[in-house]
Amino acid sequence: MRQDKVGTIVINSFALLVVFGMTYQARSQDATTPYPKMAPVEQYLMERNAEIQLARSAAPDSISRNATILILGPQGYETAVQGTNDFVCMVGRAWGAAFDWDEFWNPKVKAADCLNPQAARSVLPIFYLRARMVMAGRSKAEILSAVKAAFEKKQLPDLETGAMDYMMSKSAYLTDQGGHNLPHLMFYTRVKDGKDWGSGAAGAPVMSSPYWFFSPNQQPQMKGLPPILVFLVAVTNWSDGTPAGEHNE
Repeated sequence: MRQDKVGTIVINSFALLVVFGMTYQARSQDATTPYPKMAPVEQYLMERNAEIQLARSAAPDSISRNATILILGPQGYETAVQGTNDFVCMVGRAWGAAFDWDEFWNPKVKAADCLNPQAARSVLPIFYLRARMVMAGRSKAEILSAVKAAFEKKQLPDLETGAMDYMMSKSAYLTDQGGHNLPHLMFYTRVKDGKDWGSGAAGAPVMSSPYWFFSPNQQPQMKGLPPILVFLVAVTNWSDGTPAGEHNE
């Protein structure tokens, strides 16, 4: 019973910035696109203190209290609090996820992330670039083109080994589908096959999704982008130490 609940919640929660693909195939059959275009910029912004608090809630206090905190401003992500432990906490938006996700422009998505030093150095620069483009009103195609160009010109770094991300906030909103998110950890890898980590195996707590596009039909669009496979591992407690409610028997 408990394992069935965890499995269901993991599938629903797989919608973060980077791993919303577990619902992609089913929802892509619907011809209706709920968010066909970018919302007004103001809808992606948050009140400063609320954003700082949500960003900190991504990880346990032992990590987030000394982390650098970013907030989204009119020009993109900016530093609100300078940290000392090389972790970076922020609130991701839907346009930080896969380019073919049908909630890409969903302004309700507020995904609390706390990136470890390796991810802060090698994944965060992608977030910075995307955010600058979105705040400037650029289209999805323009954002994708800019990311490819930045990699081609070596303006974006290679993915570092050990890059990971805490997503343990009670208050995050990851997707319109599946209810509340589950506390989990994200691991960014250059692994080519999720089966190498046991992803999707019966009883395994590990799931995986491509970073750039969910659909295999988008492989031509991958040209110029480094392959990144993201793994999700569910954990049983929120960042404040309380048990995830969905795990109650």
